[in-house]
Amino acid sequence: MRFPCPLLCLCCFFYWRFFLWVNTSQKAKSSSIFAFICALTTSIVGLRWSFDWTLLRALQPVLASLVPVCAWLCFNQAHGAKINKWHALGPGIIALGALSYPLFQPPLDAFLTLMYVGYGIALLRLAPTPAGEVRLSDAEGFSHAERIAGALLLFSAVIDGALAISFTLYEGRHAIYILTFSYALLLPALVLIMAWVGLHAQTMDPKDDAALPEPPFAQKKQQPMSEEDTRIIVNQFEQLMRDQQVFRDPDLTLNRLARKLVIPSRQISSAINQVYGRNVSQVINEFRITYAKARLVESDDSITQIYMNAGFHSKSNFNREFSRITGKTPSEYRRS
Repeated sequence: MRFPCPLLCLCCFFYWRFFLWVNTSQKAKSSSIFAFICALTTSIVGLRWSFDWTLLRALQPVLASLVPVCAWLCFNQAHGAKINKWHALGPGIIALGALSYPLFQPPLDAFLTLMYVGYGIALLRLAPTPAGEVRLSDAEGFSHAERIAGALLLFSAVIDGALAISFTLYEGRHAIYILTFSYALLLPALVLIMAWVGLHAQTMDPKDDAALPEPPFAQKKQQPMSEEDTRIIVNQFEQLMRDQQVFRDPDLTLNRLARKLVIPSRQISSAINQVYGRNVSQVINEFRITYAKARLVESDDSITQIYMNAGFHSKSNFNREFSRITGKTPSEYRRS
C-alpha cells in the first residue's frame, strides 16, 4: 500500500511555503516551528507508507507526538505562561518505545491517542481563560481558535482509533483513506490556526517592560475578591481609560493593561466581568466606540482615520463593533 504521492507533494509544498511566510514575522516563530514539524511529519508518513523503512516506522510516532505538544505550547505562550519541561515527557516515552522496537513493544498507538485526547481537552479548558499576550481586539477570535484547535486534536484521536480498528479488523485496508483525510485536512487546518495565533500574539517591547512596573502580587495565589475590591479595581480601570485613553493603543493586551494598573490580569478580568457583565475586550471596544462617536460628530476626519485613532486594527472590526453597540453604521451615525 502506497501513500498517494500527489497528496504528499501538495502537503509538503503547502507547509514549506507556509514555513517561509511565517518565518518573516518575529511574532510567529512558534507557528513556523509547528509548520516545520507538520511538514516533516507528512514527509515521514508518506515515505514510510511508500518504502516501509524501519527508521521511518520508528520516527513516525515520535513526530506525531510532537504535534499536540507544539499546539499546546503555541496557545500557552499566548497566555503568557512559561514553558514547562514536563511536556517533553510524552514525546520522550514515545521515542523510547519506538526506538527500542522490537525488544520493547509498548502500546504506542494507545499512548498517542491519549496524548491527543489530553491536549485537546486541555485546550478546550484553557479557551475561556483570557490570553494576556493577545490583543484585546482579537481576544474573542483567539478563544474560538483555541476551541477549534482542541476539537481538531480530539478528532485526530478519533482518527487514530479508526486506524487501530482498520488494522485490527480489516488488515489496514482503509488506512490509506484515513491517513489521506488526516494529513490533507486536519494538519493544514491546525497550521492555519497556529499561524493566526502566532501573528496575533504580542510580545512586550523591552522598553515597555522597563516603563511598566511588574504587579507586586501577580504571582501569588488569587483570593476571592470582595465587592469593595472589585469596585476599586473597576474605578482604577475607568480612570485609566479617561485620563490616559489607553484603549487607543491598537496593540493593547490584558497583560499590558495589568502592568499599567499594577493589578494582576485575572483580577482585572474578574472585576470587569462582575461589574459590566461583559469581558475585557468588549468593554475596551465600547470605550473605543464612544471615542469614535465623538470624533464622527465633532471632526471632519475620515472614518479610516477615526477607527485607527480609536485603536481598531481593521475597518471590518470597527464597523462590526460600531453596529453592535449603536445599531448604525459609522456613516449613518455621522449623517444622523
